[in-house]
Amino acid sequence: MSGPRHDDLDRHPTPGPRNSLFSWPSAKHPLRVMVNYVVIWICRVSPSLQLKNWLLRRLGTTVGTGVAWGLESTPDVFWPELITVRDDAIVGYDATLLCHEFLQDEYRTGEVVVGERAMIGAGAIVLPGVEIGADAQVAANSLVTEDVPPETTVAGVPAEPVEATD
Repeated sequence: MSGPRHDDLDRHPTPGPRNSLFSWPSAKHPLRVMVNYVVIWICRVSPSLQLKNWLLRRLGTTVGTGVAWGLESTPDVFWPELITVRDDAIVGYDATLLCHEFLQDEYRTGEVVVGERAMIGAGAIVLPGVEIGADAQVAANSLVTEDVPPETTVAGVPAEPVEATD
């Protein structure tokens, strides 16, 4: 599989007879992943936007001013430091921002950038290496596999641009 998103991913071959997920402890220290998980779990259930932003910044996530994380939203647990969410963006209820993908013989990592005033709908999933432009909108339950240009609305699996209706 190839495409623009894949060009922005770092590839990490993994040794051994099993798939790359078995190599995760050498990819990221288990204690770091445990701390990330607990902090992200607190963020998922906390209604306080200020607390979420403060905690995620402690994990290395770049969080702009006025960012709103919906309940149950999940930043990447392994590599939260690869996420940038710019000013006044919204990450909706139960949305997931992934910065990694474990495959059979390698794992891949890539940054996720959410532009100013962009909105990610409930239940949407953003894959590693994707940039969502300023004022873009991702519909609920969409799978974002490619960059979303500024001021564009995308929907579906995979997410595709949709025409605005008045």
